[in-house]
Amino acid sequence: MRDLLDIRKDIDRIDRKIVHLFEERMHCSEEVAEYKKGTGKPIYDREREQQKIEALTGEVGPEFLKKGTEELFLQLMSIGRRYQYSLLSEEDSYVRKMFKEVDKLEINRDTKVVYQGIPGAYQEQAMIQFFGENISHFTADEFKDVVVAVDEGKADYGILPIENTSAGTVSGIYDLLLNHDVCVVGEETVECNHALVGIRGTDLSKVTKVYSHPQGLMQCKQFLDETGWDQVRIRNTAVAAKKVADDNDPTKVAISSERAAKLYGLEVLKRNVNYEGNNCTRFVVMSKKKQYRGDAGKVSISFSLPHETGSLYNILAHFMFNDVSMTNIESRPLPNRQWEYGFYIDVAGNLNEPGIRNALTGIRAEVKDFKILGNF
Repeated sequence: MRDLLDIRKDIDRIDRKIVHLFEERMHCSEEVAEYKKGTGKPIYDREREQQKIEALTGEVGPEFLKKGTEELFLQLMSIGRRYQYSLLSEEDSYVRKMFKEVDKLEINRDTKVVYQGIPGAYQEQAMIQFFGENISHFTADEFKDVVVAVDEGKADYGILPIENTSAGTVSGIYDLLLNHDVCVVGEETVECNHALVGIRGTDLSKVTKVYSHPQGLMQCKQFLDETGWDQVRIRNTAVAAKKVADDNDPTKVAISSERAAKLYGLEVLKRNVNYEGNNCTRFVVMSKKKQYRGDAGKVSISFSLPHETGSLYNILAHFMFNDVSMTNIESRPLPNRQWEYGFYIDVAGNLNEPGIRNALTGIRAEVKDFKILGNF
């Protein structure tokens, strides 16, 4: 058996060779980038890479080394592509053609904003926090109606909840953003302190039903599980409060904001019934215009990938290579496309930053259904 020090010396010698060979390989990648720039050929050639992997792994014996060789060269080829994208990123005008940088969003007395629900809804509160009290606005029955109103030009901006600190992502919102021609241009966070509300004189021991939005019920699960009441889903917390007021039935209560209770003449029976003290909901502001502010600090994108080993890792590596920090990732299976998944990712940065553009250039070339949802 050889001495450990001698073995390590050999490993160091081999590693130095690998570094020099890697550098030589990257010089070849530069030449490939120049060639493809002149001919217009795409950087990513999936078929060529698969053929190369099959040829290289065929030269290795043990199964463990086959897998290791495959992983090694997949990463080498991925690094090579990212290097080429960075060299050619200035030639990619996708962002420049699709989006316009502005100093500030256009908001004036003619601006119209749409939100889902009725006065007293948390969406209304988010709208007021973002646009101010005096903004012209109207309401819609469903989340989809908000997006459609913006897409069809009936509203300049729309506002929708997208994430809650205790209940997670609001179901279906990402799909609405993906399937309509709208752009996220802003966000607002609202502290949601849910209250249990009912008509004046309500006796909690005689209550049988509680109404709220599904997210409101979920955020108050610990409290509600102890009551045994029937939980009835309503499209909005303020709508739930209004229904209890209209029914004027002391056996029915709602979970809503205290503001909604005041608007509809209800009594606050119990405050802060949400089980998480810091219960906040993040709302996104949408526009038909593809624009972003120069001081925007978050980019949101979507794309789809097949369910293959390393596919997501290789895409996320574009962020690492360009020193871009990922702040959120969501995934879902795609309907009617077996073993393919849609991803929604938020990263810190602005579309005018070279690192962001480099990363998005590479990702766009290697995925399906790529879309920049917005920079805000």
